[in-house]
Amino acid sequence: MPHLRFATPADLPMLKALVESAYRGDAARGGWTHEADLLDGERVSAGDLAATLADQQHRLIVADAGDGQIIGTVTITDHGDRGAYMSMLCVDPARQTGGLGRTLMAEAERVAAGDFGARVMEMTVISPRAELIAYYERRGYVRTGEIRPFPLAGIDHLTMVVLTKPIG
Repeated sequence: MPHLRFATPADLPMLKALVESAYRGDAARGGWTHEADLLDGERVSAGDLAATLADQQHRLIVADAGDGQIIGTVTITDHGDRGAYMSMLCVDPARQTGGLGRTLMAEAERVAAGDFGARVMEMTVISPRAELIAYYERRGYVRTGEIRPFPLAGIDHLTMVVLTKPIG
């Protein structure tokens, strides 16, 4: 079982590589949770990862295979008012379907409740990703009915479905 811990600055290059391989490009197609058929280009910059790591309103959790290799990650953000936001949940495409995503989600919920006092976790999923939305629904997340614009300028053909789950 991988060791879950908070990311450190030394993890950032490996973390960036993991995120890119899980979401974009041909490597991502080895898993089922990718965005490779919807989007291209960089998923997250090294600078954005470093800023997230340095910000006390965020927790960047990683799954370490035991040999220093990062094989999964999830980010949580304190939204105040007893709410948190889960993002960038990803697992190495070669290791998907083994339960690590579920383990990372549970840890994110535990940390959000403990560190931020959160009672509700929120997330957004790209609307065409019906199988991913269903995955989260099987884990207790429910659609709120809210649809948000895609967060990157110039991408008007995609929207984000909002899901929430009571935690803590």
